[in-house]
Amino acid sequence: MTASPPTTTDDGTETPPWRVEVVADSDSRWKWGATVAARLVADRPAQLHATLLLGRSVPNDQQLADIGITPASLRRASIAETVARLADSDAEVVVLACIGGCVQSLLHALGRAWRDRPTRPVVVTGYVGLVYEKIIDGLVNRAGADLVLANCDADAARFADVFADLGADPKSVVATALPFLGGAPYDAAQARQRHPFTLTFVTQPGVPQQEAERRHVLEQAAAYGRRHPDHAVVVKLRARVGDRTTHVEPFHFEALLPPEELPPNLTFAYGAMDAVLDRTDLCVTVSSTAAIEAMHRGIPTALLTDYGIRESLGNQLFVGSGAMTSWPSLLRGELPVTRPEWAAAHGVVVGPDSYTAAADRLGELVAKRAELPPLRPWLDEERAGAYLPGLLARYGIDRTGAVLAPSDAIGTRPSFARRAARVAARRAYRYGVRVVEPRVKRIAQL
Repeated sequence: MTASPPTTTDDGTETPPWRVEVVADSDSRWKWGATVAARLVADRPAQLHATLLLGRSVPNDQQLADIGITPASLRRASIAETVARLADSDAEVVVLACIGGCVQSLLHALGRAWRDRPTRPVVVTGYVGLVYEKIIDGLVNRAGADLVLANCDADAARFADVFADLGADPKSVVATALPFLGGAPYDAAQARQRHPFTLTFVTQPGVPQQEAERRHVLEQAAAYGRRHPDHAVVVKLRARVGDRTTHVEPFHFEALLPPEELPPNLTFAYGAMDAVLDRTDLCVTVSSTAAIEAMHRGIPTALLTDYGIRESLGNQLFVGSGAMTSWPSLLRGELPVTRPEWAAAHGVVVGPDSYTAAADRLGELVAKRAELPPLRPWLDEERAGAYLPGLLARYGIDRTGAVLAPSDAIGTRPSFARRAARVAARRAYRYGVRVVEPRVKRIAQL
């Protein structure tokens, strides 16, 4: 979504487009925030402006190009710079697409920055993908935003119950859907006319986490390719070696096995997930949100149990889906079938109006911005006086919501020389752990 022209009312008055600010701290959160913003303002003129917070996960230009969303403006800035700019912003909406602690810190800082204004932007936040761990922690950090978006009805009910019990506003929770669900419905007969049967394994930076488990994934994908030479095997990579991602990827799949150990029908792919799913006949993953995207299209989908069913993996969410299986079953050519009742309850089956309630609620809030109460996070000094200052300080914010003096806190901008040195050190470290270390270990085993 880029700039939209103003609309003209019946009396000839021009209505300027809304200004929507999306603040994100990683590539996946930028994708979520930008896509959510587009869905929320789909029926009105709007301009999307992006701020990418400086930090470990700030995406590079290639990652942004892979996502394929072009804002009207884009800047990379520290938290302090972002708060200073938004303090006087005339934006109607601010979408906070960040990790929970960062959302909490921005709620405090923006609440202070806007407290003397007659109107303020409406603040929207939510979850990038599947919510499988730290549920209460994440909700508490988001409580206080005007809208907290849930990705399915089941999550919305659970979130609202938690808010009600804590004394936060349960009406701020609104059910939506994963914003990037879409694409053409899967048709096996048509697919066979366009390409060979294709198994796509969707990787995740930290799932599974151990090097041996990640190598096992690639070995099994290669074994599938050798067992089915007339099929194609695609390993969909989360990022290129050296790219910054939401979660650290210690053992990159391209570095786990030498090319000569891979069959010729196995390839690696980058880029947009929807483009890869366009040529997928079987989507395999441990717990990636891509499983929901594939199920939504009707593509056979497999959630692997080879590495256990654990909260740390996130695949416990798929218990009851009918889609949990293992590599030995896939090697035999068996295809899991997703249960319709599970799909309906977990945000897989969504209609064109999945964002209508949230868009309507947003419109109501923007229309009465002059009546909105000050932005007050639920997590405050009275409720969490011993915990909150340390959390805020990690993001360069003090207990009153003021920006701390320049320091090494997350999100602050160090000197150019220090930033350059950190970038070089991070790149060297990542190359070492992702490329050099695995190769040295393989040589040592010879």
